Amino acid sequence: KNVKYFLQSGKSNTEIKKQQQDVMGFLAANKIDFEECDIAANEQNRKWMQENVPENSRPATGNPLPPQIFNDEQYCGNYEAFFDAREENAVYAFLGLTAPPGSKEAEALAKRQQQ
Repeated sequence: KNVKYFLQSGKSNTEIKKQQQDVMGFLAANKIDFEECDIAANEQNRKWMQENVPENSRPATGNPLPPQIFNDEQYCGNYEAFFDAREENAVYAFLGLTAPPGSKEAEALAKRQQQ
C-alpha cells in the first residue's frame, strides 16, 4: 500500500500551506511512508488528482484543491476528512493502513472491540 499525498508547492494560500504542513507533520511524526505528489510542479499529478477525487467529494464549482490523500488508487479524503480522523484517533483506518501495536489508534480499536 502506498499513501499518495497531493499538495501544491509555490504560491498557494496560507490556509492550504498550513493544512499541507499539518498533514505532512503528522505522517512524518508517525513514520507513515508516503509519496509526495506536487500538483504545481507536475501536470500529470494535477490531472490524476483531479480525475480521481470522487464526484461526491468535489467542490460545487471548480476543481478539488490540495491537500488530497489517496492510498494507491483509493481515495482517502481531503484535509477536513483527515482532521476528523485524527480527532477520533482513526488516521490509520482513514489511510487504509493497519494501526501499529501500541499506537493510540490500536488501543482505541481494542477497547471498542471489548465493549
